[in-house]
Amino acid sequence: MTSAQDKDDLQRYLQSARDALLWKLEGLSEYDIRRPMTPTGTNLLGLVKHMIGVELGYFGPVFGRRVPDLPQWLRSDEPNVDMWARADESRDFILDTYRRTWVFSDATINDLDLDAAGEVKTWPPERRDVTLHQILVHVVTEIHRHVGHADIVREMIDGAAGLRSDNANVAPGDQAWWAEYRDRLEQAARSADHA
Repeated sequence: MTSAQDKDDLQRYLQSARDALLWKLEGLSEYDIRRPMTPTGTNLLGLVKHMIGVELGYFGPVFGRRVPDLPQWLRSDEPNVDMWARADESRDFILDTYRRTWVFSDATINDLDLDAAGEVKTWPPERRDVTLHQILVHVVTEIHRHVGHADIVREMIDGAAGLRSDNANVAPGDQAWWAEYRDRLEQAARSADHA
């Protein structure tokens, strides 16, 4: 396999995760995309906002590339500021910022070879020296992890589950089938707990 093919594959996995993450917000109210669904506050729009910082950080300064129009929240020292959206940060603003981030990240990926050297200054010294290949794998892994979070959060909000609107990637079944399936899992869990 060629280096160009490797890069294309990684970019395809990155873009499919970006698309899946944004799909998780479709059809939901402003409240539902922002509401904290876990004890640590995980919410859908916050996951998108977080990925903006991830991509800008790893595909920018790590490779000596200046980020134009760095979002204000990324200049803040507030803990978790990238994990939620203020009321005055509109959905459209954050989604537009994310799409512009894709353009910036993709330019870095397209301009550099997979073995291009970079430095992640916040990582331990023995791991700071990286290549574009390592960073692509790292970011693809991170975004897919967060898409998994978004999957669960969306299902908790309105029951919607699946990979994409055109590919649910879950077992076929109506509401009754899923209720029976869940009951079977509950019974197995209780039985295992008593064993």
